[in-house]
Amino acid sequence: MSILHKIKAYLYDNTLTKDNPNDFIARTASERSLSVKQICEAAASRGGADVSASAMEHATELFLKEMAYQLCDGFSVNTGYFTASTTIRGVFDSPSETFNKDKHNIIFQFNQGEKLRAEISNIEVDILGVAEASSVILQVTDMKSGSVNDLLTPGRNLRIVGSKIKIMGDNPTRGVYFINTATQDRTMVEAFDIVTNNPSELMVVIPALPAGTYNLEVVTQFTQGALLKEPRTATLDKLLTVM
Repeated sequence: MSILHKIKAYLYDNTLTKDNPNDFIARTASERSLSVKQICEAAASRGGADVSASAMEHATELFLKEMAYQLCDGFSVNTGYFTASTTIRGVFDSPSETFNKDKHNIIFQFNQGEKLRAEISNIEVDILGVAEASSVILQVTDMKSGSVNDLLTPGRNLRIVGSKIKIMGDNPTRGVYFINTATQDRTMVEAFDIVTNNPSELMVVIPALPAGTYNLEVVTQFTQGALLKEPRTATLDKLLTVM
């Protein structure tokens, strides 16, 4: 079978598990994030669509809006390319306990479907070697909801796992930041809200962020040995959401 796609990836120290201190994990060298409009334009220009990009975008937005509506009514969705469902997180202490928004969470879960899974055999992975010795964020966990690389609960803890992310140095820009994708406002975590500060793990209290989507950045001068003269920035390659 001919290879239709290629993904490039770098290797990073595996700090997610402790089984083998010398192993690595691969992290995709991500291209830019594509919007619905950009995907529809690509489909029209590539010849993958028999309608205009604007018509395809309009139909897609209508579909996604209706899908969200049905998910909110508790229905599951199977598009063939992905499945989606509504899940309730949190513990109920007795049979008579009711849903409490301060204790329980509603999240939407998406998983690959059969059609998307079938495309995996068409992908070639090009390992570019071990990444430069820079800081990287590999995974974050919202401790309130248990959500990984997805939700943020303001006022609760966020666990950040990566490499060389310890907050150190005297540069005033060092710290943990949440950047609103709509406004580009940067909210810095107060120093006293950094609960754990280790080279491969941070635990921070999430600031009082308004609803929206956010990029996460860690800015530090930490490295093995002497501090860096200038800070470097590690950015999570997933968007995080405050509901």
